[in-house]
Amino acid sequence: MIELQNVSREYPGGIVALREITLSIAQGELVFLSGPSGAGKSTLLKLIAALERPTSGVLTVGGQNIGAISRSAIPYLRRNLGLILQRQSLLTDRNILANVMLPMLVVGTSAGEAEKRARAALDKVGMLDRAMAMAPALSGGEQQRVEIARAIVNRPQIILADEPTTNLDRDSAAMVINALTAFKDAGVTCVISTHDDYFLHRASRVLYLRQGQLVDDRRTRATRSAS
Repeated sequence: MIELQNVSREYPGGIVALREITLSIAQGELVFLSGPSGAGKSTLLKLIAALERPTSGVLTVGGQNIGAISRSAIPYLRRNLGLILQRQSLLTDRNILANVMLPMLVVGTSAGEAEKRARAALDKVGMLDRAMAMAPALSGGEQQRVEIARAIVNRPQIILADEPTTNLDRDSAAMVINALTAFKDAGVTCVISTHDDYFLHRASRVLYLRQGQLVDDRRTRATRSAS
């Protein structure tokens, strides 16, 4: 589903965010990216989402070469991605339900089906009871959960989450991880970056990054016991 061959990403001034990363992520894997701040986790997710392009190497997502993909093809690629990236924002002029419905309406889903699936997505992250609330009325943690519902509502093939449990208490964070795990069980590939080691045991695999390099690629005990 996702494959990197000697992928590097360098920024102006000689700043190397990723250095010669080689790895493959299969369909249905739940992968956590772990490592200190500045390790390259966010950059890796941005490359997979085609928000940025590799400086060198080859990155393919669903068979598409991200380095060579045309700008016009990127929106079609992203229809199969659920993006939960930092600094996202909800639309403040409509309620939470309408925010979550929007990605489906854009691709032509009927209003009735969009509402049904939006309510189900909000329920997965424990926010169905706030469906009629406006975004400014929510706490930062509640807005984060709504953004996750919006990312998963289109039933993407790949979910990319950058620190999705930031600013959440432990119970809310567990609810988010449970929702992502449920998609993994349905065959969705999930790649999640985190500073919090608490949930790493839930992953099928943990990739450790340090200073832009992949320093460890570890299968979890749960994966080994299931195989």
